[in-house]
Amino acid sequence: MFGMTQVEDRSEAAAWSGTAGGREPRRGWRTVVHWFGMGCLMLAAGFAGYIAWSLWGTGLHTAAAQEELRGAFTEQLSEGPDDPSTAPEVVPLGGAYGQLLIPSIDVNFMVVQGTGYEDLKDGPGHYPDTADPWDDTGRVGIAGHRTTYQAPFFDLEQLRAGDEITLRTRYGTYAYEVDRVFVIPSAGSGRVLVQTPRPTLVLTTCNPRYSSAERLIVTGRRVEAPA
Repeated sequence: MFGMTQVEDRSEAAAWSGTAGGREPRRGWRTVVHWFGMGCLMLAAGFAGYIAWSLWGTGLHTAAAQEELRGAFTEQLSEGPDDPSTAPEVVPLGGAYGQLLIPSIDVNFMVVQGTGYEDLKDGPGHYPDTADPWDDTGRVGIAGHRTTYQAPFFDLEQLRAGDEITLRTRYGTYAYEVDRVFVIPSAGSGRVLVQTPRPTLVLTTCNPRYSSAERLIVTGRRVEAPA
């Protein structure tokens, strides 16, 4: 009986040993799966945070910049508009260029001089190599974000021929009437900035939303400024 008990004990011990050995791999896989899941959750949280910052957080920077630009512009206009003949040949980069008003899509943004990455964080930007609105000829070019940094041109595709666009500057107020709204490939889109014999305007932004594969273009001709 004693010998049999020893045999049984050894068999039982071996059985438990085998069970434990069998459980280790399963526990190891559970650990791997656990940490893989945690990693996926952290990655998803980070991605969601990035999207939230891109779509809404960037607007905080633009809001602060717009407030500063608006204050500077108001100060410029405090003594009335300046004579266009006194305008500098090139307005300094990064400064308040003017105020863009598009009533049909509720756009009221300060425009900065420049279209570099940092410039467009502050608001729509005037292409320095294009005309100024107080010029008698040429095309005024303005670029703007469509989905980030307060997305000033989010609804630009809703413009229609005949809609009014106004540019207020320290050298006067200038009105434009939309004549075309169209989409072109990003490659070669610079051709829309070619200057014109008559005073005109072009607005450019990415298309479709959340992509830069194309450019959405709005052009207009200058008309009599509103009173």
